[in-house]
Amino acid sequence: MRVERGALEGVLLFVPTPHHDDRGFFTRTFDAAVAAKHGLDPAAFIQDSQSRSRLGTVRALHGRVGRGEAKLVRCARGAVHDVLVDARPGSPTYGRSMSVRLDDEDFACLYVPRGFLHGFQALTEQADVCYRIDREHDPAEDVSVRYDDPDLAVAWPLPVTAISARDLAAGSWREAQARLLA
Repeated sequence: MRVERGALEGVLLFVPTPHHDDRGFFTRTFDAAVAAKHGLDPAAFIQDSQSRSRLGTVRALHGRVGRGEAKLVRCARGAVHDVLVDARPGSPTYGRSMSVRLDDEDFACLYVPRGFLHGFQALTEQADVCYRIDREHDPAEDVSVRYDDPDLAVAWPLPVTAISARDLAAGSWREAQARLLA
């Protein structure tokens, strides 16, 4: 398994080596020893979740205030355009974003440190995204920023075909910053 550093401080991309043959493939999607070698505590991840989205769907941009949450994100079926925004006040990459394609061909797994906004857009007819999260969900800590916020100017590769009412009602990056700095 290869590990790459992301464009934002603290972000890691774990890229496994799938083995293909006439039956299909086999790949390791998580390796505790590799995670530990790169400073992650494998035992800290206490919740696994999965979402399914159809082509063009955007789920974005979500984060947590307070203690935040770290997560490992991978696409188990299809492909997504995955986006991170560094929302950690004082970080050298604060306010910057990065994107990466996650898919069911190379099985890369993205480590999202605490303090980031995260979202994605489904690039295939169906996309299953799996999350391994390091703490329980506390709705009081939720923070969301609109997917089309002009200050962040995230470039979504496809027209948006579906988005939740909650995401449409999300606040601006400026409003989120005020909450993050409080």
